[in-house]
Amino acid sequence: MKGGGGLAGHNGLRSITQHLGTTDYIRLRIGVGKPPASQAGRDWVLRRPSKADRQILDHAIEEAADAVELLLAQGLDATMNVVNRRPDSD
Repeated sequence: MKGGGGLAGHNGLRSITQHLGTTDYIRLRIGVGKPPASQAGRDWVLRRPSKADRQILDHAIEEAADAVELLLAQGLDATMNVVNRRPDSD
């Protein structure tokens, strides 16, 4: 989670920025990993997830919803301190 930032070639962020007229908005990212060398990035992101990937994605969506609730209750800085921690840093 972060506030503002560049587009990094991301067409979805480009569209949001064009509609809002600013890059100053809060972003919550769910990582999808890197595509196999033989697959284009857009095809990787837009493919139908496998059953195993769907379970992982469902969990990530639950965590994202919790992060939005925390954002609303405690603000951006406090939320970033919680959700941006790396799992291996415990």
